[in-house]
Amino acid sequence: MTIITESKMDKVIVVNIEKCLGCKSCELACALVHSKSKVFEEAIAESPRPQRMVTVEAAGEFAVPIQCRHCEAAPCVAICPTGAIQRQSEQAPVMVDEDLCIGCKLCMLICPFGILQIGPEGRAVIKCDMCLERLEKDQEPACVEACPTGTLKLVSLKEIIKARRTEASKQLVKETQSRKKTKSGKKRK
Repeated sequence: MTIITESKMDKVIVVNIEKCLGCKSCELACALVHSKSKVFEEAIAESPRPQRMVTVEAAGEFAVPIQCRHCEAAPCVAICPTGAIQRQSEQAPVMVDEDLCIGCKLCMLICPFGILQIGPEGRAVIKCDMCLERLEKDQEPACVEACPTGTLKLVSLKEIIKARRTEASKQLVKETQSRKKTKSGKKRK
């Protein structure tokens, strides 16, 4: 099963949960890239501690990395009374302006994925920002780069659409061939 998270421009994070080992490398990389020092040995001693914005959840036999879906009609954006949660353009990720956040937690209550968290200071809400600084430098989000199994991938929408067309075409051919075999088998009897 594949879950898609919207991203900056024409890219999305694709999550193949069948590959996830539940190792939480994505969580660690996320916390590190959002730390003050960006150095593991220093980050673990930081106060407040760096927080991850992706969470690996157990779901039956699977481990599922969950992060903000950057919804097209984001309910967190709509409900935020101060405008702290918004996107700069239609294709940009949903971001939180910590200076405007009053910590009312309405966004946490309305998020259909339950991914928003209280920030390390106990007031501002934090969520996945797609590692926007990294994307602007043509780097992958930290969670994608850290994933040892390729569970998380940053893929263009064009690639996803092409792959779906290819798969749909193969399925149609397979079904057509199966019907032909069934019809020809009935005629011979």
